[in-house]
Amino acid sequence: MRLVSSRTVLAVAALTGISFLAMPAYAKPSGNWRISFNHQTDNDGTVVFRIAPVGGTPIDIEVKVPARTTENAVADLVSDSIKATLGSEGYRVGVDDGEDVVVKKRGKTPKFELTMVSTSLTGLEILVKHN
Repeated sequence: MRLVSSRTVLAVAALTGISFLAMPAYAKPSGNWRISFNHQTDNDGTVVFRIAPVGGTPIDIEVKVPARTTENAVADLVSDSIKATLGSEGYRVGVDDGEDVVVKKRGKTPKFELTMVSTSLTGLEILVKHN
């Protein structure tokens, strides 16, 4: 197996227009994820989360958030959007401690990755981690 140097990767990225900053960070699949919010939004914008079940098709969830929305209200918007997209059969979604959204697999639903793909919101801190 031949390893590719970081210089080669950067050259290919520059030639193809790939931006490493725009690429989501991938984590080890888990059956229990937490999205934490801190502060409030400065602007109208969106945040996009991706749920990628092991062996399944990734699902993107876009949430529109108005300016000056508090962390608790953002958590409610995100929780409602995830519930509406995923349904209740394979996942349990809820708000914990006001500003956290918890997403858990149910039954035989496969483990999954949950990542924040993008956000245009400023002022709001968003942290995604598995429990």
